[in-house]
Amino acid sequence: MITKSELLQYAITKFTKFGSKHVTLDELSQELGISKKTIYSFFKNKEDLVATSIETLLNEYKDDINGIISENENDPILSVILIYERGFEYLKYFKPSFLYGLEKYYPKAFELFNDFAEDLAKNTISALLKKAQNLGTIKSDVDVDLLVKIYFFRVDNLLFKDNNLFDLYSKNTLLRHMVIYNLSGVTSSNYSNVYFE
Repeated sequence: MITKSELLQYAITKFTKFGSKHVTLDELSQELGISKKTIYSFFKNKEDLVATSIETLLNEYKDDINGIISENENDPILSVILIYERGFEYLKYFKPSFLYGLEKYYPKAFELFNDFAEDLAKNTISALLKKAQNLGTIKSDVDVDLLVKIYFFRVDNLLFKDNNLFDLYSKNTLLRHMVIYNLSGVTSSNYSNVYFE
């Protein structure tokens, strides 16, 4: 018998690859060799399954973020780079249709994703960059809130705006251009890390 966790992991893989709108519960049940009734024993409806899938993905990423911050507490700039590097690993497997489908068909799931993305930039990244500024590793004249709004707020929108940039560029190229180069331009001359070399 399939567990809720196994069903969820399979659904996440399908949703992120093909878009949640394009994957039906009939397909999931057939591919997993279970009845739709089994799916409904775990989830109220498809929107509940999609929202729980998003929540699971975001919770995994939050755990990664907390681990990154605690492992690099003396280097908040490195934490920011590692957070986005990890985030790009998640986003690389998303098809733009997945995020667009959430917005159009699954408002609860989209709200979860939206709230997470905003919280990441406005709270987590902003706090790390302000800590770096207090430590003297970010120039004192830098407006951290503006920096976050310009470069770190809703990175997913940039990655998927017209084309899926992951189809055009490597993850490392995107990380360098969207995160590392922008951070290296605002750091003090005595700061460096392995990504800046």
